[in-house]
Amino acid sequence: MDILRRNTDYSLQAMVHLTQCYGVKMVSAKDIAIEQDISYQLTCKLLQKLHKAKLVESVMGPKGGFKLSKKPGQISLLDIIEVIQGPVRLNRCLLGANMCPKQVNCVISSKLTVLQEHIVSYLSDIALNDLLPSRGTNKGKRKNLKRKTK
Repeated sequence: MDILRRNTDYSLQAMVHLTQCYGVKMVSAKDIAIEQDISYQLTCKLLQKLHKAKLVESVMGPKGGFKLSKKPGQISLLDIIEVIQGPVRLNRCLLGANMCPKQVNCVISSKLTVLQEHIVSYLSDIALNDLLPSRGTNKGKRKNLKRKTK
């Protein structure tokens, strides 16, 4: 079982690539596809989703391309994951109170809920700038990444 789907992994790679170019240049979908070894069509599709979610901006024309819409320290891995594949959930019963009639008294559900909260917290605390080689350590440079659990 993959918690992160293939398209999500590709999106994370594309966003790291945009992070490496942040403040320097716009990057074409073609360049991202080539550099990250992702098909061009899939790269375009993923960038459209990221654009719709306002995580990237696009500019048309010969000097156009894509760039992050926010500073790399303001975009978490969880933000990207949720745009591409929706909420990260270990089990269907964690999707909501009405998904399983046994959830109220279920010892498994209560333990999975704790793990779920750890995963969401961990992913929301990793910003794109943490993935760059020179900034790979967590030194408290990120601000406002903590998310409220639903």
